[in-house]
Amino acid sequence: MTDQSSNQMWGGRFAAGPDAIMEAINASIGFDQRMAAQDIAGSRAHAAMLAATGVISDSDAQAIREGLLTVLSEIQSGSFQFSTALEDIHMNVEARLKEVIGEPAGRLHTGRSRNDQVATDFKLWVRDQFDAAETGLLALIRALLTQAEAGADWVMPGFTHLQTAQPVTWGHHMMAYVEMFGRDLSRVRDARARMNESPLGAAALAGTSFPIDRDMTAQALGFDRPAANSLDAVSDRDFALEFLSTASICAVHLSRFAEELVIWSSAQFRFVTLSDRFSTGSSIMPQKKNPDAAELIRAKVGRIYGANTALMMVMKGLPLAYSKDMQEDKEQVFDAADNWMLALAAMEGMVKDMTANRDSLAAAAGSGFSTATDLADWLVRVLGLPFRDAHHVTGSLVAMAEAQGCDLPDLTLEDMQSVHADITDDVYSVLTVENSVNSRQSFGGTAPDQVRAQIKRWKALV
Repeated sequence: MTDQSSNQMWGGRFAAGPDAIMEAINASIGFDQRMAAQDIAGSRAHAAMLAATGVISDSDAQAIREGLLTVLSEIQSGSFQFSTALEDIHMNVEARLKEVIGEPAGRLHTGRSRNDQVATDFKLWVRDQFDAAETGLLALIRALLTQAEAGADWVMPGFTHLQTAQPVTWGHHMMAYVEMFGRDLSRVRDARARMNESPLGAAALAGTSFPIDRDMTAQALGFDRPAANSLDAVSDRDFALEFLSTASICAVHLSRFAEELVIWSSAQFRFVTLSDRFSTGSSIMPQKKNPDAAELIRAKVGRIYGANTALMMVMKGLPLAYSKDMQEDKEQVFDAADNWMLALAAMEGMVKDMTANRDSLAAAAGSGFSTATDLADWLVRVLGLPFRDAHHVTGSLVAMAEAQGCDLPDLTLEDMQSVHADITDDVYSVLTVENSVNSRQSFGGTAPDQVRAQIKRWKALV
């Protein structure tokens, strides 16, 4: 296609084109060309509607729609020549369309503006990304369910403050992340439903005097309805902010899990073994197997949350309706989307490939006096002690075991009775980690039966 001065597109208002600096700051084609498919889909729907309402002829609409497919094929094949002088994807497509079909191309822009056009394109693009995020989250949740089912009764330590707290099961820990990513999935679906209103036909800001059918274009593009206020339709970027907010929360969850995988795969823990596909070696230390994929996922939250903050700042002071500031919306969303999808895919791959080391998990589960709470509960349940008294007795027994260099089950009955005379040998029945986890039968607890019930529920949902 030929390069044209952008003032030709603006018409007679400007006698001279912008200089190089203005062209550089004004042009968005370097990044918004990613919306080419959405732009052409919107234009094809708009042309069909213009013909159906009698605004343009059927022959012009057919030429426009066929010509747009030619332009799309050129873009997809890589033969299309983008021009910064034409500013954005909309003008690049329209200029090329004129070269392909001639005079009818000039009728395409009837009844719309670049303001509603870009809002429509961007919504379509973000909607596609929400769909991709849903697919990625479902795949990750299913991978976690597989891990949870395999180790529903495998004991491991549960932590608070990264200190041993109480025994839990591997399945229970995996299901905690299923719940997290399940909330992310809910946010994705909720935000997608809320954004699904079409801006097309809002024109510059006030609507149009042409007898357009906005319901027709909304339906053609898969929207639930047209946006109800033309001012809001062209200036709304809530859908992009919700996308970034949803991505940011999910990135936090991904980062938390990645942190655990980094810790768990270390020589000090050995809870999991990550596959070679998601690890790297060291250039100098031949023994190293670095969890680089997890570390990179952990870092993605910075980029994604940064994009969220950046767009918030762009939008915070804008009066209605459209301002050129809003051109700064897309690069933030494009970068966040790329990194969110990559992080989801990488995490799913790691979860599918990783091996939980059952023996290491079990060995760690019984360390650090992890059944101390079970001992306190026994004192309350069997001896009738108030919990605060039971807590004090248990603390004394923990101190005794620590002084002897052993764990609670290794104390003799005489040792225990020296702290509280009524303790019987029945106490040992609650001091194994297996009995501890099996006893946590409250809804949502770590008992294997409870874990399997949650796995069954989630399998039915996803």
